[in-house]
Amino acid sequence: MAAAYRFLTTWLFDAPERRSGTSSTMRRTGRSGGAASSGPRSSTRIETVEPPTLLVGRARGELTGTGTWRVYESELGTASTWEWQVGTTRDWMNAAGPLARPIFAWNHHRIMRWGGEGAARRIGCRLLASS
Repeated sequence: MAAAYRFLTTWLFDAPERRSGTSSTMRRTGRSGGAASSGPRSSTRIETVEPPTLLVGRARGELTGTGTWRVYESELGTASTWEWQVGTTRDWMNAAGPLARPIFAWNHHRIMRWGGEGAARRIGCRLLASS
């Protein structure tokens, strides 16, 4: 049985409306990160796009599930949430799930922090907060 995970990440940028570049589309394939790129191999296919506020993708591979990206823009800045509801498909990940859950969660949050920092660089603003 697949181990299930739910992660919620929030980014806050000092980018006002329309500077956040939320109308662009993303595609990610490959490892999700981790030590020596040992993270799960998966690809994400974008299934729903509602510019500039919603992007929904389906992950397939060693991670399967759904990722939802929401953007909230105002004159003061931009907040972004990423919600991932995924399960692991590899036997060793499923078996290790109960003990490895804190490590998997730490790795996920580290990768998402890097993503927020990269997004801020691309947009040309500061990442004020990441959780």
